[in-house]
Amino acid sequence: MFGKVLVPTDFSEYAKKTMVCLTRIPGIHEVVLLHVFDATRHTKRGWTYEAQIENARIQLEEEKKFLEQRGFSVKVTVDVITSGDISTAILRKAGCENISSIIIGSRGRGLVKGLLLGSVSADILRKGKTHLLIFRHSLAGDLEGAVFNRFCPGIFTRVLFPTDFSEPARKALSSIKNIEGVGEVHLLHVVTKGETHEEIGLNVHEATKDLEEIKTDLAGAGLTVKIHVRLGRPADEIISLADAEDISLILMSSQGKGLLTEMLVGSTTLGVAIHANRPLMVIRTLEKPRN
Repeated sequence: MFGKVLVPTDFSEYAKKTMVCLTRIPGIHEVVLLHVFDATRHTKRGWTYEAQIENARIQLEEEKKFLEQRGFSVKVTVDVITSGDISTAILRKAGCENISSIIIGSRGRGLVKGLLLGSVSADILRKGKTHLLIFRHSLAGDLEGAVFNRFCPGIFTRVLFPTDFSEPARKALSSIKNIEGVGEVHLLHVVTKGETHEEIGLNVHEATKDLEEIKTDLAGAGLTVKIHVRLGRPADEIISLADAEDISLILMSSQGKGLLTEMLVGSTTLGVAIHANRPLMVIRTLEKPRN
C-alpha cells in the first residue's frame, strides 16, 4: 500500500510534523518530497520569484537529509506553476512517479468550524486515483507527547473500517491484511434503510451476520476484530464510533454502492474526510482502464 509515497509540503509546522509522522509508518521505502510553488500571479515588479524558489529548494534538501538519516530513499522536486492549481500539480506528479500513496497534512483556513479539510486536500481526495493518507491539522498541531504516540507510531493500532458490503469496500478491506503493524480492527456497518421495526431488525441481523463472516476471515490472518452495527447517517456514525473507540485511523474505500462509475469519491467518504478529527486513509479501488 505504501512503498513509494508522495509527500507534498508547504514547509508549515503542520507539514513538518506530518513529515515526522511518516517516518513512523511501516512499509514506506521511498519518499518523493514535493513543493508546488504558485507563480500564477505576477507582482507589480513582474515575475520576481527566483529567491523564494531557491529558498524552497534549500528547505527541501534539509527535509531530504532528515529522511535519509532515517533510512529512506528520497527524491525532491520544486514544481513551479504559472497556470492551473496546486492540487492538479500534486496529482500530476503522483502519476508521473507511479506513486503508491499520497500523504498530506490537512488544514482548512477560514473554514466554518467543524470543516477540517483544506481545499488542496479536498481536491486531491475528489480527483485523485492514488491511495491517500490525510493527517488532521488539529492533530498535527498538537503532535507532542501522548498525542504523538497515539497517532504517529501507533497509527495502525486501532483501525476502523466502515463497510457497506459493496465490491469497492470488499477490495479495500483486503488491503488491511497487507499493512504492517495492524492491531485491533473495528468493522462497522451503518443500517440506513427500514420502514418498520421488523425491517430494521432484519437488516441489523443480516449486517451482523455479514460482519461476523468478515471477522472470521480477518481473525484467520491473526487480527483482533470487533464488529459494530449502527443506525443513522453513515458519515455521522463513522465519526461518532471513531471517537467512542479512540480509533487511531479510519480506513475506508473511496467508493460505495450506487455511485456512478466516473465518480472518484463517494459522499460518505467525503463527509468523513471533511468532519472527522482522526487520520483517514482512503483506498482507491478503481480498476485501471484496459488498452
